[in-house]
Amino acid sequence: MSDWREKKLRGVIPNVSRETVKDLVDFEDLFRKWSKAINLASPATLDELWERHIIDSVQLRPLMPEAKRWLDLGSGGGFPGVVLAILLKETADAAIDLVESNGKKAAFLRTALGQFHTPGVVHPVRIDAIWSKIATPDVITARALAPLKELFALTEPWLTSGATALFQKGRDYRREIEESRDGWSFDLVQHASVVDVESVVLQISNVRRNPAAK
Repeated sequence: MSDWREKKLRGVIPNVSRETVKDLVDFEDLFRKWSKAINLASPATLDELWERHIIDSVQLRPLMPEAKRWLDLGSGGGFPGVVLAILLKETADAAIDLVESNGKKAAFLRTALGQFHTPGVVHPVRIDAIWSKIATPDVITARALAPLKELFALTEPWLTSGATALFQKGRDYRREIEESRDGWSFDLVQHASVVDVESVVLQISNVRRNPAAK
């Protein structure tokens, strides 16, 4: 198979296998079918599903190519969780946990992970209910879940234990960074989004809560 989807995908991960390309195309089809019954993404974005959601998710993998243990929070319609799970099939001993409290969305995630035989597990609970059950991963991802300072609070047990975050943020990311610095100290690398000039991926590590913060 060779079409515009594969071309865009290889623009982000040049050596991606043909099998993975096919899985991602089939995932797009599965997503569209389920979207007719439940709200997995904004209807206004479905015409640009491949680039707006799938490529946007794919771009995270090359940022942490050696990472094997991933955790995706608020996985929703599978972006980036299911996309990463499909990509991780090419890495030995890799795995990803997806946390999604919405029952219908969690059912979709289980279906997708199973259909593509991925190394992923769905946890249909609130994030704070899973803190003690998931060991510190290499990478934590979250897309359109919460402002940055709230993400720090949600992920504190893992980030302060050595995990690195890859948080996808839109045009207000500078304000969110500044608002977070009152309560937290952290190392930050900003990666330009491959799909949106106003968006970034924030790579965050060495997170610590500031002692003086309320």
